[in-house]
Amino acid sequence: MRVDSRRNLSTLHATDVYALLGAGAAALAVTWLMFERLLPFNGTLGFLVIAYALFVGCYALLVSFDEDGPAVRDRVAAVVVQSLGLVMLAALAFVVVFTLYEGREALPHLNFYTQSMADAGPVEPLSVGGILHAIVGTLWQISIALVICIPTGLVCAVFLNEVPGVFSRFVRTIVEAMTALPSIVAGLFIYATIILGLGFDRSGLAAALAISVMMLPIIIRASDVVIRLVPGTLREASYALGTSRWRTVWHVVLPTSRSGLTTAVILGTARGVGETSPVLLTAGFTAELNTNPLQDPMVSLPLAAFELVKSPEPTYIARGFGTAAVLLVLVLVLFVIARVIGGRGPGKLTRRQEHRRVRASRRDAQRFAARTATHGTATDGASAVSTDSTASSVSTRSTT
Repeated sequence: MRVDSRRNLSTLHATDVYALLGAGAAALAVTWLMFERLLPFNGTLGFLVIAYALFVGCYALLVSFDEDGPAVRDRVAAVVVQSLGLVMLAALAFVVVFTLYEGREALPHLNFYTQSMADAGPVEPLSVGGILHAIVGTLWQISIALVICIPTGLVCAVFLNEVPGVFSRFVRTIVEAMTALPSIVAGLFIYATIILGLGFDRSGLAAALAISVMMLPIIIRASDVVIRLVPGTLREASYALGTSRWRTVWHVVLPTSRSGLTTAVILGTARGVGETSPVLLTAGFTAELNTNPLQDPMVSLPLAAFELVKSPEPTYIARGFGTAAVLLVLVLVLFVIARVIGGRGPGKLTRRQEHRRVRASRRDAQRFAARTATHGTATDGASAVSTDSTASSVSTRSTT
């Protein structure tokens, strides 16, 4: 009896690993010879670019020994895409590690999170002063921006999906164009209209309005994509039951896309937290703690980092990198939350939501059972009454 060997369905084989290692070693060796022995080349960037080009060429040559033309092109394209992804990941890791390393002197101090810079001069040690004023300013500005953007963005996304037409296409075009709007333009718009036009002072409210201009298209665009993923059969089932369009949106569309809409809001929040240019033009700068967003300058975390790193004093530079590290951690936490929440598909509930649905179903079942029992008792009573009346009529007829 012949037993067939199992086929390896994995996409990575031993020959692929050997080809990658051999191409990398050959590219580094040839590039070193070119830079050190053969040609008058120098510079790290040039070395990396030439080594990468030689790596791709050597890898294509090694793969061609075992594969045909389409397979070679597929392997080379996969290597290029994956290597570019590794480059982007390495750049992100470098930014995170470098920021945390430069801010390592300021981050361990507790006063860095509980004090403002009102009493900290350029020569004061890191044990004096902190970024409390920037944290409070960021919280105020983002809170006001969310109050403006969440209802406006969700209503606009619902409008784009539920009310098709020429005007909705025009609004979608404007939203897509505003997604690539430079942040400095948003700051100039609020500065010209609110501060110069209406006469308001630079404050946290003006900065929140500028941040809202940047957050709103992100929330609308992401919410629009999420609402499009809601199956049309759910809407059709709701309409078949006689429900109006807006009750369908409120009770079917929005609950189904709840996790995606939450992700859209968090992504917009992460974009607004890191904005510097709009805040620089509209909020002003202060080293004191200001808890009133309606008047006086109010600084945020990005603006505080921008102003602190411009100082030539090492303590200010350390505080600036520490502020950037706090901001970076905050943005990363928001993106992780968005990833966790957005991992659920449309209509997929959490355990708590499923538990609430089960309890609601049990209550409905009990209510229906009680209603059925009441209706059955009333029916039995009506039947008994009709039986008695029939019997009395029959007896009357017989007596007559």
